Amino acid sequence: MSLICELNDLRHLYHKRVPKMFQGYCESGSWTQHTLGLNQSDFNQILFRQRVARDLEPRTLQSKLVGHDASMPLALAPVGLLGMQHADGEILAAQAAEEFGVPFTLSTMSICSIEAVAAKTQSPFWFQLYVQKDREFTKKLIDRAKAAGCSALVVTLDLQMIGRRHADHRNGMTAPPKLTIPNLFDIARRPRWAMKMLTTSNREFGNIQGCATGVDDMNDLMKWTAGSFDTKLSWEDIRYFRDLWQGPLIIKGIMEVEDAKECVKLGADAIVVSNHGGRQLDSARSSISTLPEIVAAVGDQLEVWLDSGIRSGQDIIRAKALGAKGVMVGRPMVYGLGAMGKAGVTRMLEIFHEEAELTMAFIGHRDIKDISRSDVVFQHEKFRDV
Repeated sequence: MSLICELNDLRHLYHKRVPKMFQGYCESGSWTQHTLGLNQSDFNQILFRQRVARDLEPRTLQSKLVGHDASMPLALAPVGLLGMQHADGEILAAQAAEEFGVPFTLSTMSICSIEAVAAKTQSPFWFQLYVQKDREFTKKLIDRAKAAGCSALVVTLDLQMIGRRHADHRNGMTAPPKLTIPNLFDIARRPRWAMKMLTTSNREFGNIQGCATGVDDMNDLMKWTAGSFDTKLSWEDIRYFRDLWQGPLIIKGIMEVEDAKECVKLGADAIVVSNHGGRQLDSARSSISTLPEIVAAVGDQLEVWLDSGIRSGQDIIRAKALGAKGVMVGRPMVYGLGAMGKAGVTRMLEIFHEEAELTMAFIGHRDIKDISRSDVVFQHEKFRDV
């Protein structure tokens, strides 16, 4: 563990230990993966102002996220199939987040069910909702989240249809993996992953299997998933979910000011500026380059968060400087989980906390709440009006 110094150390180990099919699901973007690249490269255009001779004790990253205390302004993002990256993945990631003091968000498309995660954790977690054509099933998901004590509902709006991700197509991605000769050979090279998967009963989509109409086995499930997302989703539908859910409502997948303003109108508590990690519309702008204009338009009316491209604690500081209340991280969590299970997620959180706190000190602050636009400069013209 002492040799795990940065996120890339966990990513390297992740690639050794997780089958290629699920690596591809985590790492790929849509089409040419242009937006996937921009999400990270645009962060590198934001440079820090280094300040000296400041009192740097004590330091804190403590934050409030939709009314809840957090050890830093970060939440673990909803990631589908997390339980295929490591056995019982959602449970382990939720436990790591709970112990570290940050929110964990369970995906509708999780392997471990809402109830399974709730049974193994003490603190409330967040539930992420994909709106289905079957509205009765969608309502049942919300009711299950309420019954489990979930403390926030995260409605993702940028997946009405699935982006074309070539890696998943080439790898024939399924959960659990089909026992083809190439897959068996790949799994045999990763005995740690295989042995842990053999010892768990969580190997299917726990929130859906046996719950959605007409889904009794995995073949039916794959067919159901492909046609289940609601392509006719409207803002009126979101207002209906706002009425159903009395707790904090977070809307994820906002990339335009006009959509952010709609979220204000319907009474959302927070929005997440996100392009789904570059996995939906390719050649969309990066999330970080979109953030400032959305903050300027609605930032005093609800919390504005950022997702897509966060790869370090320094990126947290950059996002805060441009007005984000907090960030969500997905792939870094997957790297840690696939590499070392719960301990890997914890180590990822430790690394991000250490990097953010040290960077904050270098730019002359003791409290992350004091980070502002004056702490950064820009190399690229796309930020010139910020």
